[in-house]
Amino acid sequence: MYNQEKCKFLKSHEWAFIEGGDAVTGISDHAQHEIGDIVFVELPKVGAKVEAGKRAGVIESVKSASDIYAPVTGEVTAINAAAAADPSVINKDPHGAGWLYKIKIADIKEVNALLTFEQYKDTLK
Repeated sequence: MYNQEKCKFLKSHEWAFIEGGDAVTGISDHAQHEIGDIVFVELPKVGAKVEAGKRAGVIESVKSASDIYAPVTGEVTAINAAAAADPSVINKDPHGAGWLYKIKIADIKEVNALLTFEQYKDTLK
């Protein structure tokens, strides 16, 4: 489990758990509640370059489809194939088994632009 209190966040509800020069990413617990039962997720391919704040994938629920944004710039080093095969795991465990992909961070300073958990919670008020 990627403790949400130790994660960094985008206002668009993506989280990043920073491990050295890598970021494990997913969508927040709040986001999965808001969008409802997730039925499909399109993840970036391993080796793809993603850019902070730009679209990196799509998540679809029974209610809507939403873009997934990259929290940092870098190269995708892994995807969660289990979440792609069974997207309901994102609803069940968004900060654990429902992680989406990992990024090799190009510039670690970008992490400073992300919100802390407390700052993220304030955006939900």
